[in-house]
Amino acid sequence: MLAVAPPFLGSSYIGFKEALAFKESQGNYFTTNTLGYLGKYQFGIGTLQLMGVYNATRFLNDPVLQEKVFQTNIARNKWILRRDIKRFVGKQIAGVEITESGILAAAHLAGAGNVKKYLRSWGAYDVSDSYGTSIAIYMRKFSGYDVSHVLPRHNPKV
Repeated sequence: MLAVAPPFLGSSYIGFKEALAFKESQGNYFTTNTLGYLGKYQFGIGTLQLMGVYNATRFLNDPVLQEKVFQTNIARNKWILRRDIKRFVGKQIAGVEITESGILAAAHLAGAGNVKKYLRSWGAYDVSDSYGTSIAIYMRKFSGYDVSHVLPRHNPKV
């Protein structure tokens, strides 16, 4: 099997977003995984509802909506994790430098609450998704992207 590499877009926000999408779904807007996660960024129904999206079929067939949900969710996670970002960015956990983009990617994978537990336990609390991908893996894989222009938002909706 030939390994496919994601397009390289540097350390920009677009690079972050596309690298994360490639890891989640190989960038496919119209896919549903074996656990029922939807779209390019593999959102669960619960997260979609938090973002104000209640029609999964419409979501799956609307790339513009998927991008809006991604942006809204990242802003929400940044709000929830804002104090942890200030406290932990630049520190090392298990040999990995903690970065804002790593924190936000890990929150996309496991939820902001689990990332708080990971950081505050200095990596002792590390959960994995059903496919075996852990918070630590996302912290490493998605470190060093520029997500500084993402503004934290409290309870945002699309």
